[in-house]
Amino acid sequence: MNTTLSSLSPFNRRPALWTACILALAGAFAAGAQSSASSTKPAVAIKRDTDPVHRGTLESASFSGVVKRVAPSVVKITTTTKAKKVVVNGQQFPGFDHPMFRQFFGGQQPEMQQPQQNGLGSGVIISADGFIATNNHVVQGADEVLVALDDGRELKAKVVGRDPQTDIAVIKVDATDLPAITFADSSKIEVGDRVLAIGNPFGLGETVTTGIVSAKGRRAGLGLDYEDFVQTDAAINPGNSGGALVDVEGRLIGINTAILSRSGGFQGVGLAVPANLVSQVADGLVKNGKVVRGYLGVGAQDLTPTLADSLGLDSKRGALVADVQPDSPAAKAGLKNGDVITALNGEKIADANRLTFNVGAIAPGTKLNLEIIRDGQIKQLTATTAERPGANKRGQRGEAEADEVASNDEGVLNGVAVDDIAPQMRTQLNLPARLKGAVITNVEAGSAAAKAGLRPGDVILEINKQPVTSAQDAVKLSTAADSKKTLVRLYSRGNTLFVVVDETQSDKAAS
Repeated sequence: MNTTLSSLSPFNRRPALWTACILALAGAFAAGAQSSASSTKPAVAIKRDTDPVHRGTLESASFSGVVKRVAPSVVKITTTTKAKKVVVNGQQFPGFDHPMFRQFFGGQQPEMQQPQQNGLGSGVIISADGFIATNNHVVQGADEVLVALDDGRELKAKVVGRDPQTDIAVIKVDATDLPAITFADSSKIEVGDRVLAIGNPFGLGETVTTGIVSAKGRRAGLGLDYEDFVQTDAAINPGNSGGALVDVEGRLIGINTAILSRSGGFQGVGLAVPANLVSQVADGLVKNGKVVRGYLGVGAQDLTPTLADSLGLDSKRGALVADVQPDSPAAKAGLKNGDVITALNGEKIADANRLTFNVGAIAPGTKLNLEIIRDGQIKQLTATTAERPGANKRGQRGEAEADEVASNDEGVLNGVAVDDIAPQMRTQLNLPARLKGAVITNVEAGSAAAKAGLRPGDVILEINKQPVTSAQDAVKLSTAADSKKTLVRLYSRGNTLFVVVDETQSDKAAS
């Protein structure tokens, strides 16, 4: 059955659901890790200087002294991926495993020759006994890793561990008394602080550029699960990946990771993983070969002014719970869809990204004190973290596959057609088996629902906090709404989110 919600407020496909992106929430992330494991001896003997940088008069006309001190701690990394025969599959050669192509190979998967590949990058010596931090994308898939030191030595390195969720990796060379860099407390940097970027762009050799901290806590949408970059205008180019971003005292404040560019070259926006996050990830990789992160089991999203207004909240600070995974720590603690998490262990939660970082930095088995707002009332809950089951899918927001919808008022979802979730449709849209709701089959262009971000293939889970288990439920709740602003909880492309469909805007446009 294909039902048109003619009287329903437009269910726009949710406005661009930007993945709570990714990389480096330095201060809170490292602080959480420190509090949960303060009695545990670090696996890497990192040198630290936690005093804030001197911000008195402007620095001297030359940085040569700082460069001479820091440059020996930055290395050149060369990687080699050997030539090999690979079976063509959808991941490496998209489309070649399709039956249409197999007819040309006798119905078999063809084999193709993958040529030898060489790569260049940078790294930073983080301990005197040979541990070096770099980017995951520098060493991922490499068969051989070679490190060139400032003193001319070239040493083979082994990969100790990689963390794709932050794009940090640790490699190890067999050497001692190396010139390890000193770590600053990256939570104490400020926008406007002068910085230097040191690395090996284009394989030219060690190069130094200068600029300032342009922003902190930057989420750039690079597809990483943890993003809280330090942004800088110090020039960063290919080959700089894994290099050092240091303050004017020569202390590490970040690992250079990426640039945002329309041309492929540097355009003034460089991104570095904060030093505090690098330290926490490196310690986990050396101890366990992986980063063991805490898990709560919620899908969360940021509060927009419209959502805050629909939920009767005075502030848009906090993380709105859009999905609670069954049998998860969150479910056992009593968290519900629509709750707003405002504090974790006494620390204020500004948004969903901060929640993800803070929980991930806390060891499994740790008790969490949660402050939430539910139906306008402040409540306290206690949860115990578990070990995170695995990395989130790319493009997924929060900790788990979340389904979200926004609320509607009167005459909501006009121009939206829905249908029950048939088995074939569930398979076609790759919907989780536990998912119940009404799938959107059509959204009228220009409708309030379309403007809100609803789109075909989205699944309506709730309307105004009332569960939707079928197309009939969606019609009933839409027609019964007594307001022109509807809160809808949706499942859309692997994410759960809340959106608000505002029919009053359509009325204004019509008048």
